[in-house]
Amino acid sequence: MTGVLPVCIGNSSKIIEYMHLCGKEYVTVAELHKRVGDEEVSRVLQMFVGEIYQRPPLRSSVVRNVRKRVIYYIEQLEAEDRRLLLKIGCESGTYVRKLVHDFGILLGVGAHMAELRRTRDGALQENMSHNFYDIAEAMEELNERGDESKIRKVVRPLEEALAILPSVCVKDSAIDAICHGASLSVRGISKLDTPFSEQDPVVIKSLKGECVALGRAAKSSSTILQSESGIAVETKRVVMNPGTYPRMWRSH
Repeated sequence: MTGVLPVCIGNSSKIIEYMHLCGKEYVTVAELHKRVGDEEVSRVLQMFVGEIYQRPPLRSSVVRNVRKRVIYYIEQLEAEDRRLLLKIGCESGTYVRKLVHDFGILLGVGAHMAELRRTRDGALQENMSHNFYDIAEAMEELNERGDESKIRKVVRPLEEALAILPSVCVKDSAIDAICHGASLSVRGISKLDTPFSEQDPVVIKSLKGECVALGRAAKSSSTILQSESGIAVETKRVVMNPGTYPRMWRSH
């Protein structure tokens, strides 16, 4: 597989498990074992859009239990003889190789995946990616000339990787308590950036847009708007270091 591969360094490694919650996009070459008409291909492709059941392939690093995955969309970009170029938007953890195999079974001719490229990982698009030569050049500029401009294009703020998740902005007075593991109360919220449901993953941000922590919604955003007290988001993973913002809470 080629394409987008996020690499987390330093403190950003704390967000990896939440990045896995974000959807992916792939472009794949599916090779049919016999030729099939375009209309039939289109009809069968749409049968895979929505919730599907998958058993991981024999060559996989996980237990081969049947599990549910969501396919957001499948588009046929090109076709040449028995080879189809497909664009697939899917839930994290979807096996595209198995998807192509099952697609061939429903077509009645068989199929296998010939090539695979990840074009999006959550909010990170392929046009935001850099190759190893870019990184080496950026490091050379930094080490030899003290020029940070290129490395700043390569190493991006972790907030960009979380942009696809729901988020809330909190008051400065609530931040240090959250950095020490406290959950976010309704009174600590400054504004809700995006709507969310109970138990959804939520990014807790400062008013400057900095990621403070990651958590699970204890209430839906609509319920929070109608509440005056109580826990809004249960803190699961603290990202910001304690002491970054002044301590404005009391310990008992």
